[in-house]
Parts: sequence; structure tokens; C-alpha cells
Amino acid sequence: MNPAVRRSLRFVPLLLLPLVPLVDHNNSHIDFLANAGAFILLALGLNIVVGFAGLLDLGYAAFFAIGSYSYAMLASQQFGIHVPFWVMLFAASGIAAIFGILLGAPTLRLRGDYLAIVTLGFGEIVPQTFLNLSQYTNGPNGINSLDSPSLFGHRFGFSATPYFYVMLGLIVIGVLLASNLQNSRLGRAWMAIREDELAARHMGINTTAAKLSAFALGASFSGLAGVAYAAKLDLVSPDQFQFNVSVLVLSMLVLGGMGNIPGVIVGSFALSFINSFLLPQSTNLVHSIGLTWIDFTDYRFMLYGVILVAMMLFRPEGLIPSRQRRAELREALTDPGISAQEQTEYQGAAR
Repeated sequence: MNPAVRRSLRFVPLLLLPLVPLVDHNNSHIDFLANAGAFILLALGLNIVVGFAGLLDLGYAAFFAIGSYSYAMLASQQFGIHVPFWVMLFAASGIAAIFGILLGAPTLRLRGDYLAIVTLGFGEIVPQTFLNLSQYTNGPNGINSLDSPSLFGHRFGFSATPYFYVMLGLIVIGVLLASNLQNSRLGRAWMAIREDELAARHMGINTTAAKLSAFALGASFSGLAGVAYAAKLDLVSPDQFQFNVSVLVLSMLVLGGMGNIPGVIVGSFALSFINSFLLPQSTNLVHSIGLTWIDFTDYRFMLYGVILVAMMLFRPEGLIPSRQRRAELREALTDPGISAQEQTEYQGAAR
């Protein structure tokens, strides 16, 4: 089969998704899919920063918070401003991109652990800032009663179906944009920086502009997800954007395969399914048979840890790795500088 056709077939499930609400009339199922769509958007954005450019970002939830609070402040009774939802989608995306540049600028000389620590600090600062600015954000109570989106005069209300289609449309846009970026000159510059920043700089790549653009574009995806997620929940509060959100999104990339868009989507959906559907439903099941002291949702972080450890041991490239990542592992098998034990580990990972 032609490789281009094979790559196109990976996106066929996206074409079938619009039919789901017509077949499944359970609002809770559609609600889950809409929530999962927000995290797929987040993962697509983080994949630009981590998967394409190789810049470890542990504070990605901060941009999610910026997008959500932008909508909450400019489309609610908080300040009496009512900017339409469709305008705020792109306005908040731009605001998040600006903050992405502000985060990226001080980190241009940082790599590895130092970059991770700075982004982690930024991720902790932003929610605390929103928490402490209580005169503007209502502090721990957050902002509620956000403006409900409307299309052609019809308000979305509390039905999950319109939000499902909004998330689906944003995901399609995000996938097309990320795919084009990956194959563009900028995308190749990101991957060169990921492999060896010093060599990329000597080859004439403007690493400053490339890294800032990665932070900005990754943050813009998060801003989009923040607006759609806030509008759906009708509430924004600081506890929605803690460090665990950044860890969850990064885990989605590791599980699915960093740098590979279909893998990122699969990893995002899998963890969203476990987190928001499987664990709560399993808890309800055991409660129905009298085991009321068991709550599987209390062990979700332990489960994430088990998944990550298992992936690192048995398939470090992810469930659906990129061809480049798989090639790196195969090259390691024939590298005489790698010990026999390391080659055995790579063989297990490449299978």
C-alpha cells in the first residue's frame, strides 16, 4: 500500500466520529467524548513543544488556565463584558501564545532539567496568581455562569452534543495544522533542534525564533482547549489547572508516542477513557455489589505511574511511534558503543 494512503487511513476514525451522537443518545457518553476532545487538543499542543522541538515543558497547564480565565473574564458577568464565544476562541489562543513567548524568552539558554524546572515554576505561578487575585477572579470560588455559546441563534445550553462537535472541529483544525507544521521548514528546524541544538545552530537555523514559535504555537492549542472546556463546564477555578494536569497530558504523549500525531491522539483518548470513564464506572460497579469502601479514582495516579513505568521498560517509543523514533531504536541495536545489556533493552523496545 502506498505510504501516503496508509498515513491517510489513520485519520479515517475522525471522519466517522460525527456520527456518534446520532447512534449513541446517552448524554454522559457524549460528555465524556467532549472532555476527551479538550485533552486531545492539549496533547496536540504539547506535542509541538515536547515531541517536535524536544523542549520539556512541565507547566503546560498554565496556558490551559490562561485560556480558560480569558474566556471567564471576557464572557461572563464578572466584568459585564460579553465577547462572543467564537471570537474568544481565537482571542484566548492569541493571549496564550503571547504568554508562551513570555515563558520561552527566559528559557532560550536552558536545556534538559533546568528547562523543566523553570516551566514547572511557571506552571505553579499561574494558578496561584489567579487564586490570589480574588478581586478579579473570585479566588478559590472561581468564576461561574459563563456565557453559553450560540450558533445561528441557538444556545448550546447544557447539552454535551454541541460541545462535542466544537471539540471535534477544533481537533480537525489542530491535526491539519500540526501535520503541516511537522512537514514544513519550521517543523524540520524543530526536529533538528530536538536532535542537536548546537549542530542545528551551526547549520544556520535560527534556534531562538524556532523555540519561541514552538512555545507560542503549543500554548495557542492550550488556549483553544481552555476556552472550549470552560464554556462547557460553565465554571473556572484554580484547582482545575494544577500540576497533575501537566503530568497527565505529558503521560498521554509518552503513552501514544511523542512526535507522532496519531499516536498522541490514541494516547490521549486512552488515558482520558481510563481517567474519566473506566475508573468511575468501575467504582460504581463495585459499590453496587456492596464494596462501598473501594474507590478506584483514588488510585488514578498510581495507575498513571504503572503505565509510564511499563512503557519505559517495554515500549519506550510509545504505542504508535513515529518512524524516526523507531529508526533511532533500530540504529541503537547496531551501535558498537552500546553495551550488550542496553542492546537487549532496545531489542525489547523495538519489537
